[in-house]
Amino acid sequence: MAFFDTSLEFIKGVGPQRAALLQKELRLFTFGDLIQYYPFRHEDRTRFYKVKEVNDDMPYVQLIGKITDFELIGVGFKKRLVGYFEDETGELELVWFQGINWVTKKIKPNTSYVVFGKPNRFGNKFSIAHPEIEPLTPGNERGGFLQPVYNVTEKLKARHIDSKLISKLVSEILKISQSHIRETLPTSLLQKQKLLSKREAVQAIHFPQSHERLKAAQTRLKFEELFYIQLRLIKMKLVRQEKFRGIVFNDTAILTRFYKEYLPFDLTEAQKRVIREIYTDMKSGKQMNRLLQGDVGSGKTIVAFICMLLVVGSGAQAALMAPTEILAQQHYANLKKFAEAMGISIALLTGSVKKSQRKPIHEALENGSLKILVGTHALLEEGVKFNQLGLAIVDEQHRFGVAQRSKLWQKNSDFYPHVLVMTATPIPRTLAMTLYGDLEISVIDELPKGRKPIKTSHRFDSHRLQVNGFLKTQIDAGRQVYVVYPLIEESEKLDLKHLMDGYESISRAFPDVAISIVHGKMKAEAKDYEMARFVKGETKIMVATTVIEVGVDVPNASVMVIESAERFGLSQLHQLRGRVGRGAEQSYCILMSGNKLSSDSKVRIHTMVQTNNGFEISETDLKLRGPGDLMGTQQSGALDLLIADLGKDGEILKKAREEALQILENDPALDKPENRAIRMQIESIKKTAVNWSRIS
Repeated sequence: MAFFDTSLEFIKGVGPQRAALLQKELRLFTFGDLIQYYPFRHEDRTRFYKVKEVNDDMPYVQLIGKITDFELIGVGFKKRLVGYFEDETGELELVWFQGINWVTKKIKPNTSYVVFGKPNRFGNKFSIAHPEIEPLTPGNERGGFLQPVYNVTEKLKARHIDSKLISKLVSEILKISQSHIRETLPTSLLQKQKLLSKREAVQAIHFPQSHERLKAAQTRLKFEELFYIQLRLIKMKLVRQEKFRGIVFNDTAILTRFYKEYLPFDLTEAQKRVIREIYTDMKSGKQMNRLLQGDVGSGKTIVAFICMLLVVGSGAQAALMAPTEILAQQHYANLKKFAEAMGISIALLTGSVKKSQRKPIHEALENGSLKILVGTHALLEEGVKFNQLGLAIVDEQHRFGVAQRSKLWQKNSDFYPHVLVMTATPIPRTLAMTLYGDLEISVIDELPKGRKPIKTSHRFDSHRLQVNGFLKTQIDAGRQVYVVYPLIEESEKLDLKHLMDGYESISRAFPDVAISIVHGKMKAEAKDYEMARFVKGETKIMVATTVIEVGVDVPNASVMVIESAERFGLSQLHQLRGRVGRGAEQSYCILMSGNKLSSDSKVRIHTMVQTNNGFEISETDLKLRGPGDLMGTQQSGALDLLIADLGKDGEILKKAREEALQILENDPALDKPENRAIRMQIESIKKTAVNWSRIS
């Protein structure tokens, strides 16, 4: 067995019971897991302060001095022990609320101690609550190190496994593991990027001699992690391009006809650029795998239709899969206008299509007379067989698992269809490069002509009357309004009450206005009926939960009011705002909130008011939330990160990707002697691993 696969119970001071706890609480099983359990910060023990230097800006201080006296203050649960601590420059208080008996037994007045903790000011006095305290010795008198701090759970602390103990265990492993830590990057790459060796980095990430050394260790380990993730993705892409031939579609006669006779508006430059990129892929003879990103309303659907035409013009078929029935119906309605005008057969297949209607669709699909099929997960069913599927388009792709998507590719027996994945959730570049590094990426980054940017404002609940007045003027001018309430899973009853209270107060404020209401607890038919009334303009205000986030196009709806906006994530706010601004009229988004806002909520609301650019918004969102939450990416498995942070390490990622690309272009099989370290690292990693940078 490899050294790093040794179970933790074999480290001095662990044993079977503690090992089981570490497994359960922190998912640490082996020496390798523990050595890669990196500290989340370091406490600076490199210097000692004098009492008179202490101020309340300091996160932690280390002092040398004596306790002159103890005093018990208060009674019952308010009882606390105060120790008066001094050095030659002044005095401060040490305070204990718990473990008072232990302190009075162990700590002797007028003995020199090293004290470490967070200073708090009360008036002009300073105190440190529950300080770390140890007798002064020749060893600790010198100070001089950065102490690692590790995340531990309350359950572990209760069993006396704290950050200090983890630090001790890591130190034990590091002593015996030096000869087992292998270099995983080529020497030339280490020199070019000025990186520490793997051995130095692993030692310094836990126990650095200085702040500079810690930074160098972090950079090395982040670079390596991102390098191997990019290497894996690029390798997958190259293998797929070599292995999977794509059907060649290069007959553009049908496109020329469409542009001349049927396209009612001019495409934006961004749309034209994206179509050129897709066309280049589809005539290359290699299977296309492309991600198309574009904000809500940027015109992805028409781009998708033009790509379908390219396929249909050569006699093949195209499919478009959307995550919800409403969205599938909307795509179908939009595409049907163009398809029918051009005499191209198109059908819709969703869960609610009756069995009797399915049969003719299945037959026409199999004999090739049906050219375009739009639908939901229903497209993945066994009975859905294509004659020749040339292009598979997946909309709002993060709602589908990887397995679901691959089912669609396998609808052809002799070759894979070209694949276009679309999303209106702008993905920051770093995240796109990591999640979809095996896909080519196209971006539509401008809105169609004639669209006015949505005006966004923030109002507190105390401005309710002014906001209602504004809504009245909009409704009088013939516009429609959305009012959206947050949805919080764990309290559906509360949410429904929140929504119903809102509905009642809006009904009181607008007694003569027809109002629709839509929420997740309603049956699908009732929901669709209410949506349809709003689309037709029979109701003027739609009160809803976030079920409308991805969905209906109502060009006449010009105002989006988001209640309790502080309870929404940034990308959700941005998606909701994109429901208005579909017509030529000026549209508005009003973010309502209470007066008490957390600092994150303030940043989110400020960002929304400042910009309509989805990519800027997604970058801020990534910094606030981290990558896992942003895309529901846990399901993709691509973010099994140990140390890199995609919100902050964009520059390192860029360098890592460039280096990985260069190495694979020059040596695709990694056969050259200088790439031996990389090959050995990949061979040593379990085949199922996503993160190839791990110690194993």
